[in-house]
Amino acid sequence: MAKARSTFRCSACGHTVAKWVGRCPDCGAWGTVDEVASMPTRATGGGGVAPTSPARPLTEIDAHSSAAIATGIGELDRVLGRGVVPGSVILLAGEPGVGKSTLLLESVKHWARGGRTALYLTGEESAGQVRMRAERTDAVHENVFLAAETDLATILGHVDAVNPSLVIVDSVQTVVATGTDGVTGGVTQIRAVTTALVSMAKNRGVAVILVGHVTKDGAVAGPRSLEHLVDVVLSFEGDRHSTLRMVRGIKNRFGAADEVGCFEQRDDGMHEVPDPSGIFRHERDVDVSGSTAMVTMDGKRALVGEIQALTNKSTMAMPRRAVSGVDSARVAMLIAVLQSRLGVKLDDQEVYVSTVGGMRVTEPATDLAIALAIGSAVKNQPIPHNTVAIGEVGLAGEVRRVSAVARRVAEAKRLGFAHAIIPAGTDEKLPSGIRITRVDNLAQAVAAKSRDVVDAPF
Repeated sequence: MAKARSTFRCSACGHTVAKWVGRCPDCGAWGTVDEVASMPTRATGGGGVAPTSPARPLTEIDAHSSAAIATGIGELDRVLGRGVVPGSVILLAGEPGVGKSTLLLESVKHWARGGRTALYLTGEESAGQVRMRAERTDAVHENVFLAAETDLATILGHVDAVNPSLVIVDSVQTVVATGTDGVTGGVTQIRAVTTALVSMAKNRGVAVILVGHVTKDGAVAGPRSLEHLVDVVLSFEGDRHSTLRMVRGIKNRFGAADEVGCFEQRDDGMHEVPDPSGIFRHERDVDVSGSTAMVTMDGKRALVGEIQALTNKSTMAMPRRAVSGVDSARVAMLIAVLQSRLGVKLDDQEVYVSTVGGMRVTEPATDLAIALAIGSAVKNQPIPHNTVAIGEVGLAGEVRRVSAVARRVAEAKRLGFAHAIIPAGTDEKLPSGIRITRVDNLAQAVAAKSRDVVDAPF
């Protein structure tokens, strides 16, 4: 056997160095490098160790033993990939007060009503507080077991006693592994707790859902290895000023990692929103200047929204530019393109651009809708309410191709739109029953904005 020696490992990212340093050379964190004892290595040419269970042909493995079990919440099952897989570990992270515990109580309710046993372990609230929320959301059921516990060994004892098929730990940052160094919620403690829970889930075939905290930047709190240990990572997002909540997949070993589930938080719990486009779009039957419909992709889901723009004459040397729900730098670029390529005078105009319903837009496929809305507002020329604009606008004024145009047009058609303006380079097979106008540049898009093609831009 080779001689054992000490090494130094970063508790934040796991990077190993030969000697102690104050700052990790890999992740840049300060004060996270600790000494660890290396296990002695076996000499070259030594014999192997007999496995506890022999390897079997892949054809003999039972695939039905890992079949997903539906939670009863369609939007959550969409993100998970048909449901919860026995033996899997799911990490649900989100900001405080966004509704993580409420959503999990909804899941527990449907799980128990399906004749299965669930164990809810809370380390942040008392059992009485959870019972009050369960009564408010109608989640009280005899198959739901509740315990307020933060000690890891005791938690594993509860699992042995109840023998549930679903375990929820709220939250992983509050659980303490006795015998492990580090403070509660620290990197070392979180890694030890998660490792033990993952081992328990795999050995017993129990599905485990961990609630995690997030940092001020929106990232999952704790070591990066936490996301590698679990099977599924979900991000629960929401605005404090809106009831809309979104569960977004970040990592998923059992399905697509770019799905999005929509919910609405009410007094009696979380409610599914299978058609969120109605929230992001203002229903109206009249044409209004400065308003254009758009279609944005959130994961694999197409969402129809509305962009509104308002311009106002200004006497200031630098007119104000204010945006809400869109990228301010992107809007500034589109204003410059409108002035340079189409001659739309905006240097003496205040420009305000906003989305409807609190929608947040980040992809460039909404450039065309924003540009048309601004031009419509400054010239007071309404764009038909049944027209939707899709496309990215370049600095030369060209309209560039975007992804998933067919899916966007299909969603617009489903909601009753009759006309879609799309990039000319689109080669996807588009649905029938909606009028399509293909444009190469912004000037052609302006000319095609009305029901009948006009001969003058704005």
